[in-house]
Amino acid sequence: MTARKVLFIGGTGNISSACARLAVDSGIDLAVLTRGSTTDRPLPAGVTTLIGDIRDPASVAGALGDRTFDAVVDWVAFTTGHVQADIDLFRGRTGQYVFISSASAYQKPPGRVPILESTPLHNPFWQYSRDKIACEEVLIRAYREEGFPVTVVRPSHTYDRTSIPLDGGWTVIDRMRRGQEIVVHGDGTSLWTLTHHTDFAKAFVPLLGHTRTIGESYHITSDDVLTWNQIAETLAAAAGTTARIVHVPSDAIAAADPAWGAGLLGDKAHSVVFDNAKIKQVVPGYVATVPFEQGAREIIDWYDADPSRQHVDPATDQLIDKLVAAHRVDIR
Repeated sequence: MTARKVLFIGGTGNISSACARLAVDSGIDLAVLTRGSTTDRPLPAGVTTLIGDIRDPASVAGALGDRTFDAVVDWVAFTTGHVQADIDLFRGRTGQYVFISSASAYQKPPGRVPILESTPLHNPFWQYSRDKIACEEVLIRAYREEGFPVTVVRPSHTYDRTSIPLDGGWTVIDRMRRGQEIVVHGDGTSLWTLTHHTDFAKAFVPLLGHTRTIGESYHITSDDVLTWNQIAETLAAAAGTTARIVHVPSDAIAAADPAWGAGLLGDKAHSVVFDNAKIKQVVPGYVATVPFEQGAREIIDWYDADPSRQHVDPATDQLIDKLVAAHRVDIR
């Protein structure tokens, strides 16, 4: 049932890198279309590297030639133009096209939890999510009208050792180590699901070539649910320090920094918990096994192994200072 010949468009990202490794380890003949840029996540041995730019039709045509595939996964499709180009390119050349959407596309604020694949797609706060919804609509129309073999996968917050789940990245870790306060949105008690990229891969790779998934959508997440206070405190413990948290309303953060606010109001400010029963129906052995305590140690160890990775952004540092000063509560 698993695909034999698979193409990844992109393969060195946070999520795709773990999926590429597991695909190769599972015996899949994996080709990766890449522009060949350097990355912290090199492709595993055994991958066929095809140099080309998916945004350049002539470049893609030269890289792919007349190859056909059991499954194609586009990790870097974000607009309707991107997916329409993929439909035109891979029509008749693949048994399955996997679109990487986003769980942020689900209704915000959620009408109910846990979130199911049948939860409405509606996000008035975040353009990124609205673009993903529009992409899904184009692809499902192609499936209904011409049988284009699409499978939609919606990751939620998936991380690896290079990705710090807190907005502000290493700047926040640096502040905690210097004993400075950090910002956590709301009161810090909303629930959030973090998924290690190797756990995601364990559910994703078996979907490749799985004919029962055509025309269907799946989210893939861990069942490890934490509050944002716990996420900050876990990272602080891994960094050998404590988290001095100042809670700031998401609306206030959005007013000070619209880009930060869009990701909060459109996703992170809400309690987001998922029902993974549907993915487990087609991948019955799927169990996420990496708790965030382990993931947090991997993150801190990776940054500490090379101080050049520890970028502190002065603008972010100043913004956090401003928010802390405006919202600090002194209890005497």
